[in-house]
Parts: sequence; C-alpha cells; structure tokens
Amino acid sequence: MPASRLARAATSRSCLHWLAAGALLAVVAGVAGVSAASPPHLPPATDLAAHGADAARRGEPLVVLVSMPGCSYCDAVRRNYLGPQAAAGEIAVRELDMTADTPLRDADGSQTTARAWARAHQVRVAPTVLFLDHQGRAAASPLRGMQPDFYGAYLEQALAQARAAVAARK
Repeated sequence: MPASRLARAATSRSCLHWLAAGALLAVVAGVAGVSAASPPHLPPATDLAAHGADAARRGEPLVVLVSMPGCSYCDAVRRNYLGPQAAAGEIAVRELDMTADTPLRDADGSQTTARAWARAHQVRVAPTVLFLDHQGRAAASPLRGMQPDFYGAYLEQALAQARAAVAARK
C-alpha cells in the first residue's frame, strides 16, 4: 500500500477513534445526568416582595436558590432540578448569589443586598434552597447542600410541604 494511502487510513482510524470516544463520553454524561451545555440560568432575585406576590397569585411558594459562583453543586441543582421545573412552569423560582452585593428588596419592602440577606437568613452553605410564602416566611425546611442520590425526593417533599403551608396561610 502506498505511504499516502497508509497515512489516510491511519488518519481515518484516528478520527473514527476520537468520534467513538466522543460519542461514548456523551452517552456516559447523559446517563450521569451531566449536560455538556452550561446550566440554565434562573431569574435573579431582585424584589422578594414582588416575586412572593407573583408566586402567591399562582398558589405557589417562592423557591429561592441561594448559590455562589463556581459551585458545581449549585449548577447541578439548577440544571437537573429547579431549571427544568421552572421551564415547565411548575415552580416560581429565583436565584440569589450569596457572595454578591447586588441590591435586593426584601419581602417586607426594605432594601438590602443579596449577601446581607443570605447572612440574615443564616444561609452558610451553597446551594441552599428556600421555600417562602408571600410574606417571606419559611413555608418548608430549607434544603442545604446536595445529596445526589435522593435530592429529587427531598425537593418534592419540601415543595409539597411548602404548597400545603401556602394554601393554609391564604
């Protein structure tokens, strides 16, 4: 076989090898629940009074993901749990960066920052998911950190508890 034909054959095999490896990684990532795309963005928390009122009109709690930049667990909660439910219109959700000094209007109308609000609500771990009623009160116990094996069940349990609390407080 001529050298140029051998080189093309080797290159073809190499390309096929890399394509196969890429396909295998994509399958493994899909099975593991990992997406190659960046996690969906959740709307930022800017006005908890307005966000809570909107959620209450729907008969829902306001779900607040308290996160921080570079947090892979925050990305997983956003991408695999809260993002899909928000996109389907199943939950009212906002995200708050616990390290940022971005302005935030609290449920009582007072002005604060995301960082100060997280501190005032004793959020020390990212991710923390809070479930609030229209007055900014806890409607269910927060989910702190991430337990990948049972996170979906814990989230559904907390949402059910929060929905019941919101319905009872009307």
